[in-house]
Amino acid sequence: MLEIAVKDQSDEVRVRVSEDELADLVRDMGEWDGAFLVLQRVPDLPDVYAQTCPVDGEWTVEHRAGSPARHYETRVADLERVAELLIRWSREDPDWDAGVEWQRMDFGPEPEPAPLELSEEDERILVEAVRGLLRGGYATRREAAELAADHLVRDGASPVTQAQAEQLADRLWLERVAEQRTWVGRTDPERLTGAFAALEARGITARENFTCCHGCGQAEIGAEAAPDSRGFVYFHSQGTDHAAAGHGLSLYYGGFDGSEDTTAAIGREVVAALEDAGLTVRWNGSPSQAIEIVELDWRRRLIG
Repeated sequence: MLEIAVKDQSDEVRVRVSEDELADLVRDMGEWDGAFLVLQRVPDLPDVYAQTCPVDGEWTVEHRAGSPARHYETRVADLERVAELLIRWSREDPDWDAGVEWQRMDFGPEPEPAPLELSEEDERILVEAVRGLLRGGYATRREAAELAADHLVRDGASPVTQAQAEQLADRLWLERVAEQRTWVGRTDPERLTGAFAALEARGITARENFTCCHGCGQAEIGAEAAPDSRGFVYFHSQGTDHAAAGHGLSLYYGGFDGSEDTTAAIGREVVAALEDAGLTVRWNGSPSQAIEIVELDWRRRLIG
């Protein structure tokens, strides 16, 4: 699979497509008016992407390599050539851009750096808040920037401008990306995702990082269920924060018929799936008790 996310003209995003799937998406552009594709790395990197769309009977391919000053465009005659270029870009092949003529696009002067103008304590609080969000692993760069802009609001005003928030979020995002590149093998959150996928396939609605708290989760999980779902399991964002801080993770579960017997049966299925995935679980079998994943090493890879 290619470590990219692809968005098309319908705003549908596909993550980690194969080379054949990417080639098919490119070919499909010939069937749609206003078609385009935007490709980003997984995890997303600031100002790094490729995109393509039709222009004057040809196909334009653009890529940005870290800043507006490094944004280039070429035009090719057919979609097969577009697919070849985008697949090579996605694989990060050496000299992926060889064989066509690229023109640098002029977007004007680079934006000025926007250093923070905060007290040492406020900067420490803000940086730790954004790092904590990124440790959870579910945030996007945009969400990290929103937190940076809003976290220190006092009396309705923030001492952090949007430009400062975006630059801080991008710096800490890249710091986390560099850290996760040192991780080897499957992580515990990936094992958890695999267990949830297996449960979903067995008719149990399984959601990660779902709502803010237990009360909201219980109120909203029913709307997530497929018609044939027998039960559910989820953890909420406060649980994510707890796991990312080095603690365990509480899972909430139940049957949609509301009976204790069904809830206990769902609990047993959840525990079995987690243990099959290699996770350590603590649960006393009671339908009134949450399932706890213990000895958890929370290293969830950023995506978006």
